[in-house]
Amino acid sequence: MKVLLPEGWPRPRGYANGVTVTGRQVYIAGMIGWDAQGVFHTDDFAGQAQQALRNIIAVLSEAGGKPEHIVRMTWYVTDKREYLAAGAEVGRAFREIVGSYNAAMTAVEVKALIEDRAKVEIEATAVIPG
Repeated sequence: MKVLLPEGWPRPRGYANGVTVTGRQVYIAGMIGWDAQGVFHTDDFAGQAQQALRNIIAVLSEAGGKPEHIVRMTWYVTDKREYLAAGAEVGRAFREIVGSYNAAMTAVEVKALIEDRAKVEIEATAVIPG
């Protein structure tokens, strides 16, 4: 993976402006903060984000992928203030579960998610080398 950073641009915090990779592509549907049985264990934003990230890694592993193969994520959040307030905790969970901040990322505030209790939904794209 090569991170794309145009000359003179500052390094973004928590994501990459763009990446280039070669390999087998894996597209992961939006994951929310419930467990494998569809049960929410928390209404805490950071806790739901952590579970959504774990769900992404579980799906990715089915394709033989690893966290470092994630090249793009889109985060849909129901409250941007709650998302920003949980930033440090979400960052710790991201580093623990995914590790790298080299993915191109977008975060969007939405009115609601399909599951009423969900506060965050995360889509991911990964490219497995080889």
